[in-house]
Amino acid sequence: MAQLSTLHLAPTTRAVNNLLEEGIAGSEVLLTGNTVVDAVLSIARMPTAYHDHRLPDVEHRATAGKSRLLLATMHRRESLGAPLAGILAGLRSIVEDHPDVEVVLPVHPNPHVRDQVVAGLLGVDRVHITGPLHYAEFCRLLSCARLVLTDSGGVQEEAPSFGVPCIVLREVTERMEAVEAGVSVLAGPDPVLIAHHAARLLAESPDEGANTRANPFGDGRAAVRAEQAIARLLGLTSDCPAAVPQAVLAGGS
Repeated sequence: MAQLSTLHLAPTTRAVNNLLEEGIAGSEVLLTGNTVVDAVLSIARMPTAYHDHRLPDVEHRATAGKSRLLLATMHRRESLGAPLAGILAGLRSIVEDHPDVEVVLPVHPNPHVRDQVVAGLLGVDRVHITGPLHYAEFCRLLSCARLVLTDSGGVQEEAPSFGVPCIVLREVTERMEAVEAGVSVLAGPDPVLIAHHAARLLAESPDEGANTRANPFGDGRAAVRAEQAIARLLGLTSDCPAAVPQAVLAGGS
């Protein structure tokens, strides 16, 4: 498909380089950023009615500085069993070591998953196990989180949009841009590594380290650039799309 296309809208610098390595002319490639960043920033600003009665208070405590919110997601089938046990042990250590940390953990309705999560965190205070969240609810909580633990690829793109560092609960990731930019770190299901990286990231103030690095997935204007590029291709305008900021071009480094 790339060889047949006239215009290539690339979400990241790595994607641009991949196209160039395939022999695509640079004049046909435009770095736009990822539209998921546009979406998550827009949705997080919308008024949100939580379906779980505990979550408004969780958000209030986080935004008021009364607690530090850790948002955790783990939905991959391969995490069930021993890997999930390791992840839950790491999460338990984080909560025990940091008395101001509060956790929201949406859990898949699969009873095997839920039963293991509930058993693994039994007796641990300040952990709110919920059902699956609506996307608007998730975006809202993500926007006020201090740290994210996830095995989700999408969350690795969304978290840097709010300057929230991400611990990836997998051995590998397809979103290496985030790791290279310093906004994500690979820990796998190792409880010691999870607790170690959490302690390091929580020790950083909100205005330093991973919290301040640019998002390698864009600045929230990908759709605007795409629209401008398509309009120019169709001869509707002669204006060139605005460039992505240099910090994003550099992968946040």
